Amino acid sequence: MDETTRLLLAAADGDRNALSTFVHRTQADVWRFCAHLVDPGAADDLTQEVYLRALRTIPRFRGDASARTWLLAVARNVAADEIRRRQRRRRLPDPVTEEVPDHAGGVELHGLLEELDADRRTAFVLTQLLGLPYAEAAEVIGVPIGTIRSRVARAREQLIGLLHPADTDRDAEPAPEPRAARERDVGT
Repeated sequence: MDETTRLLLAAADGDRNALSTFVHRTQADVWRFCAHLVDPGAADDLTQEVYLRALRTIPRFRGDASARTWLLAVARNVAADEIRRRQRRRRLPDPVTEEVPDHAGGVELHGLLEELDADRRTAFVLTQLLGLPYAEAAEVIGVPIGTIRSRVARAREQLIGLLHPADTDRDAEPAPEPRAARERDVGT
């Protein structure tokens, strides 16, 4: 049993220090997960919602899965609820939205991740950005490990295609040389 799971089990027994340490150790991963699944501007509120939901269910946590897996599953559900809420709200006139700048390239990454379908994005964020092993990511999502591997591979291919659209057309014939260059080469 890992240390994070031990902390959560102690928190379930009423240890407030263990709960505080658990939140401190997991908060960054939960925030990043929410930021990449929904958007960075909503990540603070979503992270808070994750912990509120988690706190209500901690007494029922038995340690069947790791605490990190359990918490990220809660985060995934919170993110899915937020996405559904936004989709319902889009039926109304669109409010003006504002992008949150991230000087480390987060806005660009978020924009690319938005191009992925939700399943691929979730698998990619869990494994490639949060660093979960494929088996643990499969547990969070509730799918076989092969499905995670496939979704991550397809997400990578799609992201590479988005970053380098010319590279995806490898079978195309090369562009002909300009006429002036052909004439110059013939004359030498």
